[in-house]
Amino acid sequence: MKFVLLADNHSAISQIAKWYSDEWGYIGEGRSPKELELKLKDYLNHDKLPLIILAQAGDELLGAAQLRFHEMDIYPEREHWLGGVYVASEHRGKGIANAVVTAIIDKAKELGVSSINLQTEDFTGGLYARLGWQAVEQVTYHGIKVQVMEKSL
Repeated sequence: MKFVLLADNHSAISQIAKWYSDEWGYIGEGRSPKELELKLKDYLNHDKLPLIILAQAGDELLGAAQLRFHEMDIYPEREHWLGGVYVASEHRGKGIANAVVTAIIDKAKELGVSSINLQTEDFTGGLYARLGWQAVEQVTYHGIKVQVMEKSL
């Protein structure tokens, strides 16, 4: 498995958009594959946010994760966010999510980020708790109950 930036594999945009739409399209407007493809073009960065790291085996796309700004507008003071962590269903349970989240953390450190936030519908914190993320609070955001978590880098 190798990690590459979306900026170095533009052809992955349509697959990621489909994944995200299938997984989180229920959240609201602007989440069709076509709409997400347009939004994902903003993530074609190497050394600034937002960006996406892809997990690949050869040319096969295994998963993805985002590092971005201000995901939740109710937290204007929380600047950097992990989001869009997704692993293709046929590759789940192989440690790919752990690896791609760790790759995002490494990239965030490289860019001088001091802490990262996330939101998850898993109130135990799951993978994120195992990787050292701390619960901040539970909130209802856009009608969905989520656990907000933070990791100092």
